Amino acid sequence: MVRRIACQVHRAASRLLAAKLIPNEPSWLQAVVQHPPIPLPPRSTPSRTGYDTRPTPSRKLRQPPKPRPEEIVYLEDKVRRQFFRDHPFEAFRPRDLVEKGKIRDEHPVRGKEWVRLRQRGIRPSSEEAVRFVVNLHENHNMPLPLAYETGVAQFQALRSEFELTRAFAAYEARTYGAQFGLSESELHFKKEIAALKTWQYNVETDEGAAAARKRWKAIADSPVDPGTWSQGQDYVRLWKNGIRPEYTALVAAEPPATDATADFLGVTKKSTPQPEAQS
Repeated sequence: MVRRIACQVHRAASRLLAAKLIPNEPSWLQAVVQHPPIPLPPRSTPSRTGYDTRPTPSRKLRQPPKPRPEEIVYLEDKVRRQFFRDHPFEAFRPRDLVEKGKIRDEHPVRGKEWVRLRQRGIRPSSEEAVRFVVNLHENHNMPLPLAYETGVAQFQALRSEFELTRAFAAYEARTYGAQFGLSESELHFKKEIAALKTWQYNVETDEGAAAARKRWKAIADSPVDPGTWSQGQDYVRLWKNGIRPEYTALVAAEPPATDATADFLGVTKKSTPQPEAQS
């Protein structure tokens, strides 16, 4: 049986025509001979497995992410965080947070006119130092690291100048006879000493109460004189003589006997019974 292969139809028709098995030539034969079909590959490619193929996307639609507000970041916050990391004790300085009826007007020296921190006063606050750094960066086109270094250097110089001025002013006032009250450190030391004195008074009171409790104690009369203890020798001697003690409650205390045949430890003497004579 002739194999029906698409690319060999024209060859099979030519052989049949040469063998005169086909009386007339087909009209399509010359066209197919001049333009033969593409031959089949010698071996068909194997089908790929699901292991080495790209996974097909799932038809399940992904849920859109929940809307979240964008983070609001100010340059002042970044500079302020670094400033208090370098100067932690500035956060302990008292500040007035009382709000008044109207908003305080901004300082007239600002923008490009503000070139030195001293223009805001000899004792600038930490917030003014932060604003000065931001002003140098925004209005004077200075890089932020250089602006921060400049602002911090001027802030430290002004603080040092203020501390020295105040120390010399106090020294001068004491020289002329001025008397100042106790400082905060001295007041705290005074309170600490007073607290320690109260602890000492409590300790003395507790010791006195303990001593008063120890004055009263129970004194039990012993039936045996502690000075006559013979380390068990009297007991052994009386046991050899046939005297057995009775451990009964004493009705009345008797003075200790010195005779060897006396009661042992204040108990009743009991002799060994003698056997009766048989008649």
